[in-house]
Amino acid sequence: MKYMIASDIHGSACYCRAMLEAFEREQADRLLLLGDILYHGPRNDLPEEYDPKQVIGLLNAYRDRIFCVCGNCDSAVDQMVLEFPIMAEYAVIDAGECLVYATHGHVFNEKHLPPLQKGDVLLYGHTHVPKCDAKGDITFMNPGSVSIPKEDSWHGYMTLENGLFIWKDLGGTERLRFDLKSK
Repeated sequence: MKYMIASDIHGSACYCRAMLEAFEREQADRLLLLGDILYHGPRNDLPEEYDPKQVIGLLNAYRDRIFCVCGNCDSAVDQMVLEFPIMAEYAVIDAGECLVYATHGHVFNEKHLPPLQKGDVLLYGHTHVPKCDAKGDITFMNPGSVSIPKEDSWHGYMTLENGLFIWKDLGGTERLRFDLKSK
């Protein structure tokens, strides 16, 4: 199973299209969205081509291949128009050697851990900054942001296949990689 993982679209139709083009190019089986799908949020400037209604249509076309966790900018109103569940606080992926606990990052994060065990991965968005950092027995990962990257990072996503995480920009250029087997 190949996953593509993305976060923080924030209503940008142009970056949502670019993300879905990358999804097709990656030939991933599932798209995991780590929240903040439609609304830009009060702390962010409007992203390029801000058009939540268009994003709704783009994502609903992939409804059978998307699973999602709820971000701090997502709401029950958003769930009324999106045809896939978005209100879960977290999702768990069995990566073979460990569990990947996927969440947005505004509730569970490095300072407030969910129930993790030695070797597990905390995968989250929210900060808009790509990350791969092993601290103690836990690895912390973030794909960055699709539409509003911060700290001089790139518009990007990551993939997970056979225990290998790869971070890429929306053009497909590899930026980082981490193999769970090397832990």
